[in-house]
Amino acid sequence: MTSSARSAWLRTLGLVAAPIGIALVLGALVGQPAPGIAIGALVALAWQTWRTQSLVLRLTSGRRAQPDAPADIQGEIERLLYRRQTSMRLRKRRLVAMLRAYRAAATVLPDAVVVVERETQRIVWFNEAGTTLLGLRYPNDLQASIVECLRGLPLASWLARGRNAGPLEAGSPLDATTTLSLRLLPYSDDLWLLVARDVSRLLQLEQMRRDFVANVSHELRTPLTVLHGYLDMLDPSEQPEWAPMLEEMQRQSTRMTQLVEDLLTLSRLESRADLPAEETVPMSGMLAALRREALALGQGRHTVDVEDRAGVDLHGSPRELHSAFSNLVANAVRYTPEGGRVLIVFDHESDGEAGDGVSLSVTDTGPGIPAVHLPRLTERFYRVSNSRSRETGGTGLGLSIVKHVLALHQARLDIRSEVGVGSTFSCHFGAARVRDRLPLEQSA
Repeated sequence: MTSSARSAWLRTLGLVAAPIGIALVLGALVGQPAPGIAIGALVALAWQTWRTQSLVLRLTSGRRAQPDAPADIQGEIERLLYRRQTSMRLRKRRLVAMLRAYRAAATVLPDAVVVVERETQRIVWFNEAGTTLLGLRYPNDLQASIVECLRGLPLASWLARGRNAGPLEAGSPLDATTTLSLRLLPYSDDLWLLVARDVSRLLQLEQMRRDFVANVSHELRTPLTVLHGYLDMLDPSEQPEWAPMLEEMQRQSTRMTQLVEDLLTLSRLESRADLPAEETVPMSGMLAALRREALALGQGRHTVDVEDRAGVDLHGSPRELHSAFSNLVANAVRYTPEGGRVLIVFDHESDGEAGDGVSLSVTDTGPGIPAVHLPRLTERFYRVSNSRSRETGGTGLGLSIVKHVLALHQARLDIRSEVGVGSTFSCHFGAARVRDRLPLEQSA
């Protein structure tokens, strides 16, 4: 108990005891002490009741408590309430100022920000960009359904996904040439935040990059073919001292040709939204071809084993699947030291809600990859070690090609590696891509 509260209690006790004592003395003088004590107690009770009632009336009427109230216990309560009210007003002012600052910041954002009620999907608030990008009108569209206000966007099914809704790209309802990227952010139990960004420029730059890479790669084909042809015509035996230089030129021109081919393949995959033609891919022949390629690339320096445990085929593009699988096998052979082992396994696996799928995994006994590099391995031209990549002749595009091929087949790539032990690259296919094994004559 604080000193002020203690003093207030003592003063209150004094105010109660004073009328009782005076009444007792007066009662004793007239020979009636007991009635005097009763009258004094009633007076003290009436005083305290009046003080408490006045405090309650002041608080219920909404008036502020007084800091200079009497020094009894009711006055101490009033002073405590005054300090609490002052503190709450200051906090409210800070919160209001902070809310205004946040709203001002959201207002000037170039992205459209719309606050939507989760249950009713009604608009609670939106910034100025919501008008310029989405065509929302203030205040007419407040408390209106966002699906009704933005009829040009496929929002109904997208909003129904809730927290599972991924980014949505759609044309702007105001300008068909503008592409918007929409994200749904559930930031509370009752409200969603819909953020719309103009990505037209980014998509245009991405398309320009793809066109540039495709055009440059295509134009490089002819001079590289000419250069490679002239190099093949040169006979090192006529000028023995030129033999090392010609050999290096042959190796580098071959590497450049492979780089151009990989760039063209990657550009072709990136420009596709789906596969042009699909058919049943005989996996027994595919596995045999992968083993032959691994043995030819390793030139007998490695042990190559193939295990076909699934006994099924895949549905997809034979050309694209072979490109992805051969890239994984080529990487395994390149990075496996002499005497190592490359294991290719085609097996069943449980794919959760999607049912039973299959996976093709390629395991090597190479040096392994540090965990810090694993998330970036499928980026184009990303290399764990530049020097080692130059030694093995890789282009840095193989895993990027694999990722795009698997995406077109609704599949995914899983990478596990341990330094000093080796790496395993697994292609996981859902049950929708699994087909019964074709008879031998049809597979042939």
